[in-house]
Amino acid sequence: MKLQLSSLYKWAIVLLMILPTKLFAAGPPKPSDLSNPFAQILIVVIIILAVCIAILANVLLSAAQFKMKKKVEDDLAASTSGTTLKTIISLLFVGIVSAASAQEASALSVANNSDLISGISSNGFYGLMSVVLLELIILLALIYNLKFILRKEKAIVAVAAGEEIVPQENKLAKWWDNINKFRPVQEEAAIDLGHDYDGIRELDNRLPPWWLYGFYLCVIFAGIYLWRYHVAQTAPLSKEELAIEMKKGEEEKAAYLKNAANNIDETTVQYLTAEADLTAGKQIFTQACAACHLADGGGSIGPNLTDDYWLHGGSIQDIFKTIKYGVVEKGMKSWKDDYGPMKMAQIASYIKSLKGTKPATPKAPQGELYAENATTTTDSTATKVDSTKMK
Repeated sequence: MKLQLSSLYKWAIVLLMILPTKLFAAGPPKPSDLSNPFAQILIVVIIILAVCIAILANVLLSAAQFKMKKKVEDDLAASTSGTTLKTIISLLFVGIVSAASAQEASALSVANNSDLISGISSNGFYGLMSVVLLELIILLALIYNLKFILRKEKAIVAVAAGEEIVPQENKLAKWWDNINKFRPVQEEAAIDLGHDYDGIRELDNRLPPWWLYGFYLCVIFAGIYLWRYHVAQTAPLSKEELAIEMKKGEEEKAAYLKNAANNIDETTVQYLTAEADLTAGKQIFTQACAACHLADGGGSIGPNLTDDYWLHGGSIQDIFKTIKYGVVEKGMKSWKDDYGPMKMAQIASYIKSLKGTKPATPKAPQGELYAENATTTTDSTATKVDSTKMK
């Protein structure tokens, strides 16, 4: 079977004509991965590699048929030409499918910027890189096959000329011997130390180079380490590294707690008993709530906050919810736009702490009797903030 170069070009032209049709069949170009400079560079690389593969495949086919015996020509030409043609066609189809996939993934690329690699979507990036890798593998395979055929041709020519064929030395085995410095069996007598233990002889073999060079590198590394950490002291020791990491951890913890404080709502709020939280809550209560509930919580326009009766629930969650959303029909505004979650938690905790105190002029009980059905817990992760309002 013989592959003509003209037919190869025809296949390439037909497939390359399909590519723009596939990409622009939907109408005017839309922003996509293919508009990214990095993607365009990869496409150019793919095209260049495809051209190299086509040229190398043609050279390989020519070499396989050049002055070879009929059997060798038939076997290699039949198998290599068919395989090469299929490989090139498959490669071009893979490139087209990859480019089309990148086009279809453009919507995701624009919508989700967190899934970008070098400015293109992950699907487009890995698709294009897979095509490049596939082409490189094919190129290496073609080069290997070309060298194999040329060696065969050289051997055939040498046999025809009556020359003696010298077996080629195994380079990998030679490299392995050099890196280990193995002594041939014939020289073992010269390095035998005369110690024989149950048939195991002790030889004065030199240590292999890889071990010696590894040891030398360790000595050099130890000297650099000693100078940097103990003499020049330009890098922290273990204890200093621990102190630095602990400080960094404390800063990260403080930042986390600060953010966590802003995530408090009526389902996660807890009763804060720390003095700083209650003081901050009292300050806010005095400014925002005393007009309706009096400074000591005894109640005026609003209800008494020191007894066991509550109009809208007496748990810390209920109090926080009342402060946050208000009770518009009874004249209490919502304070969620005035104070943050932490401040509302502080004011709710302060109100909770007023239970059992003795106000100067307590208002008569209102609402339903509330009994604690669970012990409130403490969580004093409060950051210094302002306050909130209540009932």
